Amino acid sequence: MPYPEQINLPFNRQALPPDFLLHPAPQILQPEADCLWVLLQGGNLLLHSRDGLPALPSGPCPTWLPEDRAPLCFAQLNGWPVCAAAVPRDLTLPKGLTAEPFNAFQETIPADLMTIAGIGKHLLHWQDSNRHCTRCGRLLEQPATGWGKACSACNTEQYPPIHPCAIVLIRRDDQLLMIRKPEWPQGRYSLVAGFLDVGESLEECAIREAREESGITIKNVRYIASQAWPFPSQLMVGFVADYAYGDIKVDDREIEDARWFTVGSLPTLPARRSIARYLIDQFGSLIGS
Repeated sequence: MPYPEQINLPFNRQALPPDFLLHPAPQILQPEADCLWVLLQGGNLLLHSRDGLPALPSGPCPTWLPEDRAPLCFAQLNGWPVCAAAVPRDLTLPKGLTAEPFNAFQETIPADLMTIAGIGKHLLHWQDSNRHCTRCGRLLEQPATGWGKACSACNTEQYPPIHPCAIVLIRRDDQLLMIRKPEWPQGRYSLVAGFLDVGESLEECAIREAREESGITIKNVRYIASQAWPFPSQLMVGFVADYAYGDIKVDDREIEDARWFTVGSLPTLPARRSIARYLIDQFGSLIGS
């Protein structure tokens, strides 16, 4: 299936290599075992070159990893264990490894590697940031099966969080509304998006975010596709909607600019791996539907 389609956007499981197997629970890593390594240094994925192409490092556990950062064996690829580990931000990288921005504006990491690394990033974040019971504060224990954790004191169970967000392409005749945040690369615009609130449907979330970020009201909100987004644990749910009424009024707290662009004169767009770009690329075929 050619990328991108709705179901095989990067970070969704349909973008994984065919021989990838996600383990049902963390696996015990045998000492000196040869593995494929998802090494995460801040917002970067560490890769090396194999036959001129970017690849995951392979071999036994790197001796330069700090002892307090235990690797997480979470999958198998072509018979190799796949392990994720956090690398200190200030560590000088060994020769042969390069740090590729995980969520860079320009795409340098193949979709299948991004997807493997995305799953490892999400699960590693879960393991590192959820060590104590949210009810009583005791240490959580890892059962032999499942990615959830359990508290032996109060029997509370916790599972890797997934935080839903609505992202919406808003159209007005042959124009689409795009917003810009100040931390984005110069000239880059994207779509209205935000986290789901309590007691709110995803369609209602899209309507609210459009009003909060741009001041306009939208109608005819329709679901298009979704994408796992491991930064660190979102699910982006994509919609298309029509302009109803209102003038643009930017929320200066998060949004630097919002404006209408014609399809033939778009600004710098998000990377193709994102559902935002998928929605934008599909915009022409959606006009009049």
